[in-house]
Amino acid sequence: MLPFARVTIIGLGLIGSSIARAVRQHMPTVRVTGHDADPDVRARAEALGFLDDVADTAGASVIDADLVILCVPVGAMGAAAAAIAADLPHDAIVSDVGGSKASVIEALRTALPQATIVPGHPVAGTEHSGPEAGFASLFHGRWCILTPTDDAPEAAVVRLRAFWEALGANVEIMDPRHHDLVLAITSHVPHLIAYTIVGTASDLEEVTRSEVIKYSAGGFRDFTRIAASDPTMWRDVFLNNREAVLEILQRFSEDLTALQRAIRWGDGDTLFDLFSRTRAIRRGIIEQGQDDSRPDFGRAHE
Repeated sequence: MLPFARVTIIGLGLIGSSIARAVRQHMPTVRVTGHDADPDVRARAEALGFLDDVADTAGASVIDADLVILCVPVGAMGAAAAAIAADLPHDAIVSDVGGSKASVIEALRTALPQATIVPGHPVAGTEHSGPEAGFASLFHGRWCILTPTDDAPEAAVVRLRAFWEALGANVEIMDPRHHDLVLAITSHVPHLIAYTIVGTASDLEEVTRSEVIKYSAGGFRDFTRIAASDPTMWRDVFLNNREAVLEILQRFSEDLTALQRAIRWGDGDTLFDLFSRTRAIRRGIIEQGQDDSRPDFGRAHE
């Protein structure tokens, strides 16, 4: 039996459009309605045809929904929830896909005090954005973390778990604040470092931008892929998960200082030990199927 019959997706970018495509592939009898605040995005989504209906207003999109997923930047969650408050069915479950959870829970509870809320975070994505960027297999073999509060009905959590598992995801239940700390180290700070190093290269007066692009080696090239991610989404993630991000940044700064000292004093043993430990992390990621083990990250070479 399907966990939901009528799903509404608010926000039709990479994640929202991928959810719609995945539902259509894995649960073809489920009716999927979408809405986006941008009329141009709504028109493009309608032309692409991955939804059963594209509503002109947020309220109209949720009238008969039994699951509503907010796929907007975390800074816009409160406004998106407020826009559906008057029309949300009393028995609908509201979830989201935001990269920080504590702030989202507060925003959703404020806007929808009577709603059943089960926050979520599919840990999947690409550097691309927009309704054209979505694809049905985005969540296959990836983790979706659900962060229900203590008062969330167990039945609602079970239904949402079944929904994500039907889309091919592995589901984990996690405390919201612990989620924010884990994601700060595995996603948020790495993105901040990528944005920083690419910005530093761009601003370096002694090296021209054309040289940076022309002679881009693998390390810098991979940083630029991360740094090409949606700027609105990442601005909001950092502002809404600032406590955890600043905690991890402080630890990173201390470790970076120790690394500087080792390089300055020619301490090769310290450098070798660090690089050996980090290789083990990479092996673990590959062994769990979270990345490609082929040479050069699976890039095709003619």
